[in-house]
Amino acid sequence: MADSNFDLIVIGSGPGGYTAAIRAHQLGLKTAIVERDRLGGVCLNWGCIPTKALLRNAEHMHFLNHAADFGFSIEGVKVDFERVIGRSREVADVNSSGVEFLMKKNIVTVFKGNGFIPQAGTVEVRDNDGTVTDTLTARAIIIATGARPRMIPGIEVDFKRVITSTEAMLQKEIPKSMIIIGAGAIGVEFAYFYNAFGTKITIIEMQPRVVPVEDADSSKELERAFKKRKMDILTETKVLSAKAVGDGVEVVVEDKKGQQKTLTADIALNAVGVVGNTENIGLEGLGVTMERGWIKVDEFLRTNVPGIYSIGDVAGAPWLAHKASHEGIVAAEHIAGHPTHGINYKTIPGCTYCQPQVASVGLTEAKARELGYDVKVGRFPFKASGKARAIGETDGFVKLVIDGTYGEILGGHIVGVEATEMIAEICTAIAAEATAETLINTIHAHPTLSESVMEAAADAYGMAVNM
Repeated sequence: MADSNFDLIVIGSGPGGYTAAIRAHQLGLKTAIVERDRLGGVCLNWGCIPTKALLRNAEHMHFLNHAADFGFSIEGVKVDFERVIGRSREVADVNSSGVEFLMKKNIVTVFKGNGFIPQAGTVEVRDNDGTVTDTLTARAIIIATGARPRMIPGIEVDFKRVITSTEAMLQKEIPKSMIIIGAGAIGVEFAYFYNAFGTKITIIEMQPRVVPVEDADSSKELERAFKKRKMDILTETKVLSAKAVGDGVEVVVEDKKGQQKTLTADIALNAVGVVGNTENIGLEGLGVTMERGWIKVDEFLRTNVPGIYSIGDVAGAPWLAHKASHEGIVAAEHIAGHPTHGINYKTIPGCTYCQPQVASVGLTEAKARELGYDVKVGRFPFKASGKARAIGETDGFVKLVIDGTYGEILGGHIVGVEATEMIAEICTAIAAEATAETLINTIHAHPTLSESVMEAAADAYGMAVNM
């Protein structure tokens, strides 16, 4: 029988949970994880990793459709869509197995089942029938139970015609048409994926613009790129209902003028956000403070109940894997009494992996002005980049939001082919409280896309030389 006494018990093995467990082991804590499904959580199995595998296929498909631009004549391209989906599942399986290896390597005991906290310091492992299979004790518990797709009234998800992101990753055939409800990261990533394979895409967004959490210029650029790819985009439009009808779906929408119409398609994807997995953990009995449906935590990820921490999606926005992983490290270090910093949410990048990619960190231009900064803005379009022209990827730009008084970098926004890779430089600059002058005086290799960051900083001061 497995040992039942630990220093730390983590409920959930997603990128936050398994990272916390490994860091705890490194710091000498005897650690256990309770996981009800596959190790790696949603991210490795049904989110970040398999979707990026699918998007890579979409990028290849996009190239094949435009191969003539590079001097290739390719005819009769056939798509084995089951193999496209199968490859993404293989990638997910390998990553999940990798987490299993890491648990063994770092001597983290894994318990299969649902974690329930009857009282601080105790976790019951329950099977799907509610039977307690193990009772564990620890001086600290981390809740890392993640989130699931949000369901809203009127959208009748049947998981066949009206689907969530999980079913969108498992389609056996390419639908001829798809309505995507919600233009956040999940919505636009699947829009790009299916559009690349020929699906007629209609995106519906209640807010005035796509990817509404991003800088307004980033939203405008992505919308322009999507419309160039023949996608229909309806912003400031509310979905009143969505349901399966026969072999397709009917979606009733209402625009900002109150006019209603019915849209039809083969499939409708519900991509309106996520809700935390807070049920059946024991939070109510413990008296854990909630805030708008999420577990409330401080900068060290502590809840209001001593000895209980929470990380990742279940602890609220931003709902990002790398945010969860970093929270897991901070929480484990705090539990171990190791010197650690609190979470600085200003340096967490947001990344959307459609093409063109969208990445950002820090303040938008509008938010910086709202907060009273003397704002300077620098921009550099990729169409002015020699490297971007050479690789045939000139959509997008780099935009920097700069404090005009001190030159400090307040925010960075990139739309373009490698935006999610390039954003790290700006994250480092903000974390180090670097100035635009620092970026201008940093010698960037030529030709590279990253030169555009330097050029954007220079543009804010009228010093850009390549546009």
